[in-house]
Amino acid sequence: MSDLYDIDVSLWSEHQSGLLRRRAAGELVNEAELDWPNIAEEIESLGKSERSRLRSHIATVLLHLIKLQASPAIDPRNGWRASIRNGRREIKGTLKDSPSLRSAVSRLIAEETPGAREDAAAAITDYGEQPRVDIGSLTFTEDQVIGDWFPDD
Repeated sequence: MSDLYDIDVSLWSEHQSGLLRRRAAGELVNEAELDWPNIAEEIESLGKSERSRLRSHIATVLLHLIKLQASPAIDPRNGWRASIRNGRREIKGTLKDSPSLRSAVSRLIAEETPGAREDAAAAITDYGEQPRVDIGSLTFTEDQVIGDWFPDD
């Protein structure tokens, strides 16, 4: 079974899930066909993927919150707001599917803020703009990132 995992993980996962469902239903299955090490790895990977998804959406929301506060540009503002709303919807969906990740939100905000600041500063510079505020001083609470808050224009 490990060979199939290396060749076609999709086919492997279909086969393994079928075996696990049969076993859960009380049917005897060939234990040698159950690829326990890779099953465990895939389950662990799923949790990491959800955390990574949450991190990515938090980073996007932060970037656009910073741009709303710092950029003097007018035209892209509605797009940034739309991106923030979409990111917040994705964050809420991820937290609904994996409520245990709620405790990581504040930490992820703190970890992603420096990168979002750098990206926003670079974007503003790329467009030849001068920031309206000191980007390095911008911080956001969990409520501001995942709630309905938008900076005043």
